Parts: sequence; structure tokens; C-alpha cells
Amino acid sequence: MPILPQSPEDLASALAQAAAKKQSIRIYGGDSKRIMGGPISPADAEISTSQLRRVLAYEPSDLTISVEAGMPVGELNRLLADKEQMLPLDPPFTDSGTIAGTLAASLSGPRRRLYGSARDLIIGMKYATLEGKIVQSGGMVVKNVAGLDTAKLMVGSWGTLAAIAVINFKVLPKPAYSKTFLMQFDSAQAAIVKRNGILNSVLQPAAIDMLNPAGAARLGLSGFLLAVQAVGSATVVARYTAELTGSQSLDGEQELALWGKIREFAPNFMTENPQGLVAKIPRTLEEIEGILRLPQPVLARAGAGVCYAAFNDPAASLSPGAIIEYSAEQARNKLPLWPAPGIDFKLMQNLKGLFDPNHLLNQGRLYGRI
Repeated sequence: MPILPQSPEDLASALAQAAAKKQSIRIYGGDSKRIMGGPISPADAEISTSQLRRVLAYEPSDLTISVEAGMPVGELNRLLADKEQMLPLDPPFTDSGTIAGTLAASLSGPRRRLYGSARDLIIGMKYATLEGKIVQSGGMVVKNVAGLDTAKLMVGSWGTLAAIAVINFKVLPKPAYSKTFLMQFDSAQAAIVKRNGILNSVLQPAAIDMLNPAGAARLGLSGFLLAVQAVGSATVVARYTAELTGSQSLDGEQELALWGKIREFAPNFMTENPQGLVAKIPRTLEEIEGILRLPQPVLARAGAGVCYAAFNDPAASLSPGAIIEYSAEQARNKLPLWPAPGIDFKLMQNLKGLFDPNHLLNQGRLYGRI
């Protein structure tokens, strides 16, 4: 049975007790991301933060909120929506994942282009170490940047350094209006030309994503698809309508449904193809065109240069630089999840040695490398 801490102090104590016995430790939240990252190694102690789900402070007028690690992302979104505010992460597993799990896996979604990543929205954090200490980094003031660097280390660490206990966010007002424009093309080149025109114009979309025909088919659509989300005042959205003539426009529930499918592109593929994999392929904005020509389903963050390609065959030949983000649990020990770490990997190993010298925490979860 997993240990279920009821407070950050309980979390720190549980880590210290396990570390004192040199026990391997698995730390997780809602366990929604079992199909992501590296293999889940058997552990002597399992600690779940799922009971740490309180709102510790919320100041709508200051646009700040502090929540515990196990707060479900969907619940946090609903709480903020009641005050006409938002945390614009829109990560996959929104309905089942926790906020700390989202940060540990460094997940974000289509609106990252305008609003930034998880690291950009954090203003403070408390995390529990294997020594049983609770370290505070940052605070509840947006301009307070003291100590933020250590909090940022936790983002994308897959729980291999410490356990996130509390996160403080800056939140944003919900836009008054939102509308999405869909454009379909016969070729990747034509879609890229239109994408380039938008990026080089005065328009500043909240999201601009592209799908190839196989990816669009998963949404019940066809062709090379360009999806552009406009947010802001009525005047701003009207400008998009004037500039993007000939496109199909969506708002309300239809818009929410489309971006929900795009957000859950990879998890939904894995649900239907449990023995497959989804690879994250970083590319320049112009190199996206080549990835869109793959026969497999592809989703591209067309304003950021990150592509997600879905493969039915786990033995598929992947593009250089690809990282296997989603894969079957039983296959992960054999797959080259992260074949080419960058030059900063040595620094990552050194940080692991400082935080967890006995390599007890979440062994192998950082794509099998740490």
C-alpha cells in the first residue's frame, strides 16, 4: 500500500524515513502518467501525494494562488474559472492528472506559445527532500524571484530530485472572447506558407497548431490542418475574422471540444494503440514541414517547433533527436527513450548526485537515464 501523506511535513517525514533505510522510493501523484517517461521500477516504498489537494491561499485580486501538490488540474481550472481567471497550461491528462505531476513531467499545451510554459507561471514552491527538509523557493509575490532557480529544477525532473509539496502560481484573467479558426490544405507546404504569414503578421494567436492528414483524421477532419486560436477583446477577435477569411470558425463548446482533442492527442492515441508510442521531435519552425509529411499521425506546435508523432510499431525508426514520451510499460526497458541527451546531461547527473546521492528516488523515470 502506498504511503499517503496528509501534509507537506508528512511528505518530508516519509521521504526521510525511507532514505534513512536506503529504500528505493517511488513518488507520484494521481498515477495518470504511467505511459510516459521512463520505466516504473519496483520500489521499496511508494509515496503518493494524492491527498495533498488543498488550496492554501488564493488572492484573486492579486492574481496569485497556492495549492498543494496533489490538487487535480481539472479541479484547479474550475476553481479559477469561477473567478473568471485561468492557469493557461492546458496539459494532457487535464481530467486525471495532478498539478505537481504536470510540473514534474514539464507538460504544457497549445497555449504555451502565448502564455509560456509551467516554469513561466510558477512564482514559488515548497519541495521535500530526502533529508526530511521542506525547502521554500520564491513566494507569493509575482516580482519575488529569490530562489526560483531551485524550483525550476523540479520542473521536468520526473520526481528524481525531490518531491514537490506546494506550488504558487501567477494566474491570468480569462479573455473576454475566444474563437478558433480552422484551415485545411492539400499540402504541407501550403499549410506552412499560411502559418508563416500569420506568424509574420500583427496577429498574436494564443495557439497555432498543425496536424498532418493522419493526425487530422483522428479528430474527424481531413487534409493538412492549421488551427489558430484568437483571444482578447471583441475588436481583437474581429481582426482575426477579417484576416483569416475562408476559414472555418469555432467558438463555445465546439472550440473547447476541438482543443480538448488536440490537448489529449497523445494519451488518446495510446489508449487506442496501447503497444504503440508517441515521440516528441523538436524542430525549427521551417523543419516542421518535413515531419508533417510522415505517414503516421503528427501534431505540431507550429509556433514553437515541437512535433508529436504517433507510431503503431514500437520498433519504428524515429527521426534524429526524438524522445519517446509515451510507450507501453512492458516495452520501455528495451526502447531508446532518450537516445541523444544534450551537453547539459552531465550537469543533470551532478544535480542528481547532490539531491539524491544514493539514487533512491524514481529510478529510471527520467527517460531511463536518471
